[in-house]
Amino acid sequence: MSTAPARAKVLVDVQELAADLQLGAGPDPAVGAPLLLDVRWALGVTDGHQRYLAGHLPGAVYVDLETELAAEPSPEAGRHPLPSASSFQASAHRWGVRASSRVVVYDAVGGLSAARAWWLLRYFGVEHVRILDGGLHAWERAGLGLEVGEVVRAPGDLVVRPGHLQVLDADEASDLAEDGVLLDARAPERYRGETEPVDPRAGHVPGAVSAPTAQNLAPDGAFLDDATLRERFADLGVEDAGSEPGEDAVAPQVGVYCGSGVTAAHEVAALACIGVTAALYAGSWSQWSNDSARSVATGPRP
Repeated sequence: MSTAPARAKVLVDVQELAADLQLGAGPDPAVGAPLLLDVRWALGVTDGHQRYLAGHLPGAVYVDLETELAAEPSPEAGRHPLPSASSFQASAHRWGVRASSRVVVYDAVGGLSAARAWWLLRYFGVEHVRILDGGLHAWERAGLGLEVGEVVRAPGDLVVRPGHLQVLDADEASDLAEDGVLLDARAPERYRGETEPVDPRAGHVPGAVSAPTAQNLAPDGAFLDDATLRERFADLGVEDAGSEPGEDAVAPQVGVYCGSGVTAAHEVAALACIGVTAALYAGSWSQWSNDSARSVATGPRP
């Protein structure tokens, strides 16, 4: 099965985006140019907005991951719980997202944070949203210009409709680790329990498979090609379900978690590139490790 159409629904390269922006309307003049969202964030880094102000893609609106792509943290829900529908809709209106918008999200870390915006927009019913492959650095390497300062868009009118992508709770994640494939997108040393910089217990969900999402990227920060991604996930036990991302399914066969549900969205995107639908365990390790009733495994996969 060809996966090119699947990948094209998830990623856009800088040449296509630059041409789309220059034309001003892209392939469908009735739709308008894509709306750009800058999602610069990294764990422990708080200057994303300052970096955005210093230089961003022309017309891009800044998105605050901590306040706009997550609800208030708690031990029960994790460090980055999914935002409510009303909260996310208000944020999307600030960004200027309309029912007809085509959205492109990007960051400066290979999509590791921008994928959270991609996932949430898709989950809440935005059909046309893609990640800029290679992000800000790919744009700059292509010799394309940046602009400085804040961009404020006219308010959007998006009416969100949650439920378009699959979500797991802790019990479902535990069941999937036994009956399907549950991927742990964190760094290998966190999976093995050798270190845990932020959450109360070290280790992983019993039965989960270590699959660091940073390994879905080439050295230049772009996603690996489809053949390499397919080989990688096949080695991890993932079979091609043959369904497009977002299609209804009786039950997910693949799930992904990370520390708090941010970088796991990046692995969901990588799987979507090869036509594999994966569910997101949104609470992730920050929720699991706070529940003393949940068992924890350590060491490499048996």
